[in-house]
Amino acid sequence: MKKRILTGDRPTGKLHLGHYVGSLRNRVKLQYDYDTFLIIADVQALTTNWEHPERLAQDVHDVATDYLAAGIDPEAATIFIQSMVPAIAELTIFYSMFVPVNVLRHNPTIKTEAKQKGYSELMYGFLGYPISQAADITFCKAHLVPVGKDQAPHLELTRKIVRRFNELYGEVLVEPEGMYEKLLVGLDGNAKMSKSLDNAIYLADPPEEVIRKVNKAVTDPARIHKSDPGHPHVCTVFKYHSEFNEQFVPELERACKKGEIGCVECKTRLATRLNEMLDPIRERRTYYEARQDLVDDILQAGTARAVEIGEKTLAEVKDAMKCNYFARESVRSG
Repeated sequence: MKKRILTGDRPTGKLHLGHYVGSLRNRVKLQYDYDTFLIIADVQALTTNWEHPERLAQDVHDVATDYLAAGIDPEAATIFIQSMVPAIAELTIFYSMFVPVNVLRHNPTIKTEAKQKGYSELMYGFLGYPISQAADITFCKAHLVPVGKDQAPHLELTRKIVRRFNELYGEVLVEPEGMYEKLLVGLDGNAKMSKSLDNAIYLADPPEEVIRKVNKAVTDPARIHKSDPGHPHVCTVFKYHSEFNEQFVPELERACKKGEIGCVECKTRLATRLNEMLDPIRERRTYYEARQDLVDDILQAGTARAVEIGEKTLAEVKDAMKCNYFARESVRSG
């Protein structure tokens, strides 16, 4: 049997290039080598958007459509909705019994996001969503989790939960490994591209919008004139060329340092390259946007498979914890 991958996103809107670099392109590459599970984590989306649940339906469809547009094959990968897999909720409760609150409070990702959101107090769901993520990963016994580096503390907590569970109750769960991808800086030079910071290029952006956004991207602040020697490694646009236009980078670095290429030309080259890359994604997105019933069918089929697998894992967990009170036979002996 193939090893399993679990990865996914909170549905808070359409996906952007940061998602693509951070994990999505690797999901596309690996989907035929692993049994791939892509979770649309709608419950975790409510940890920061609990006041607007009416947005979830559209956000779920946007994320699913972006997955398909990026090249996810629904025949190879299982795309499913988190809240519709009961085993994930039950596993979250079981795991929460042996995770100290202080461990959650000191999680650096939680602290950073709480600061960004301006939270004066932490809701239980927000504080505990790393435990929910552990349930996401372990319900299908995933071996590999491709995520951005900012998610490393969450994955390490999952690994600790798995080890602790297996120590207490027996070898039931799989301890996952992480595949960490780089973070893509935002157009404003911020350390991370983010919807909330309004510094993102979306996979669904039309060509003219990509051009507009690239033209606004920050460059070398010390460079005033085209003939001024540039410092490419402090320039956001250069970092984007390094990520998406690698063949052009040696020439660009030399010309920039010598003042032979201006920022306008550099941005034009970048926008052209990004639009070339995004064109097939836009084409597939148009196809699926016109066939939302097909997207629904894909989500329903993927969720049904996730439910079935989750039920098996949950039964094993309950059996190990001696919580299968009316079971006539041990799950693992059957």
